[in-house]
Amino acid sequence: MLTSTTFRALRSIQRLRGARFASHETPQFNEPSGWLFGEKAPPPGQKRVKEDWENVWYFGMFGSMLFATVLIYYKPDSSIQTWALKEAKERMEVRGEKYRYEPSS
Repeated sequence: MLTSTTFRALRSIQRLRGARFASHETPQFNEPSGWLFGEKAPPPGQKRVKEDWENVWYFGMFGSMLFATVLIYYKPDSSIQTWALKEAKERMEVRGEKYRYEPSS
């Protein structure tokens, strides 16, 4: 029979053990089965059945990559060279200087 002192001692040991392993148990290890991703190949002539989350993952992953590509392609040019060129042209216009090449006739 467990007394309250013994019970408290067991609880403190469990808390200490839980502080070391977040799952409160020893780490699990899946033995290699020899199958790709642990799935047994379907019999010949049958297709593999997709799980519910797979299409969501494919559309989410590749859709977000496509969206990011479009955003990067159309992002505004904020480089220091573009800003400096614009600033130099504005200052030259204010001073009355020409910044465009005009060939002499």
